Amino acid sequence: MKFKGLLPFAVAVSLAVPALAQDIKIPNIIELSGGGATVGNNWKNGSSLAVEEINAAGGILGKKIALEFVDTASDPGKARAAIQRALDDKPMAIFGPIYSGSVNATLKLTAEAEVPQIIGGEAANITAQGSKYIFRTSFGQNVSMPKIANYIRDGVKAKSVAVVFVNNDFGKGGSTSIIKELEARGIKVAANISTEAGQADFAADVVKVKGANADAVFIYLNEEESARFLIEARKQNLDKPMLGETTLLGQKVIDLAKEAANGAKGHVGLTVDAPIPAVQAFGKKFEEKYKYKSDHNGMKGYFAPYMLKAAVEKAGKWDAKAIAAALHGLTITTDKTPGILIEGTWDDTGEIDRISFLAEIKNGKQVITETLPKLKK
Repeated sequence: MKFKGLLPFAVAVSLAVPALAQDIKIPNIIELSGGGATVGNNWKNGSSLAVEEINAAGGILGKKIALEFVDTASDPGKARAAIQRALDDKPMAIFGPIYSGSVNATLKLTAEAEVPQIIGGEAANITAQGSKYIFRTSFGQNVSMPKIANYIRDGVKAKSVAVVFVNNDFGKGGSTSIIKELEARGIKVAANISTEAGQADFAADVVKVKGANADAVFIYLNEEESARFLIEARKQNLDKPMLGETTLLGQKVIDLAKEAANGAKGHVGLTVDAPIPAVQAFGKKFEEKYKYKSDHNGMKGYFAPYMLKAAVEKAGKWDAKAIAAALHGLTITTDKTPGILIEGTWDDTGEIDRISFLAEIKNGKQVITETLPKLKK
């Protein structure tokens, strides 16, 4: 899958809608180049599709919206500078970033400006910092890790696990979270192996995993590195259950790892393969428009404008502070906001709760094996 014409940092482009119709501009500050290019372009396409739908239906409270895309180049410093510049224009909301390190570098800025920031980052510490203006489009690790830990205990029945994680905010948060949950369930962590973002060779890491002699392997890497790890594990005949989260089971991993991805199992918060008609319909629309299958980041991006729509309509006005207040404690249902696809509830920290899924890669496809309920009913 190739993306053409990636935008350089600080170059902004609005959707191709006549300027007079673009009443509300929303900065979309995301990773369009660098290590997060695949992630950011999926979000970009998903959010663009949602905005087109919303505007075609009359906009939000009679106003159409326009997305202004700014590339962070997958760099937290550039993300911070881009957010600061965007806040100078007093926006109603900001979308992005997606990488947790960039979210951590920017969330205090939006909190001080009292502007809601709808993000894709999943690191557990993001919503623990007290901002009243940060809102996730997907699970944080503090929500997802208990679900996968339960599966490791009850479904895999593993007594020991080797953890492999990427050494960035996303990976370190995941490693800390999963170890906490495993130990709470009496599961031994046989190894905790750090790798680097963008790493190409995982031979030594697989050797370490084999030496740990654990019952299973928990893999918490970015998509491209997940694929490389699975390929190396197959090459070295590592015959242990390969377990993980959404980044292990997505389409990008399947495309890159091919046969080596088969058998990988884990928890997915978002997937177009979910047994929900509205989700599958979104997947078809996305693929028809962009000529490739959306991953969870495309869904994250798609949700952001619909979260904004529901909050503005609840607030009854376009006001940044009121929008943030409306999102706290808000349950967005599919009957009132069909574009949300799956009902979700946002708590006072901006954390989301909704159903999720267990999945396995079989014959080159992600197959949903079980639907898990919301944590709080």
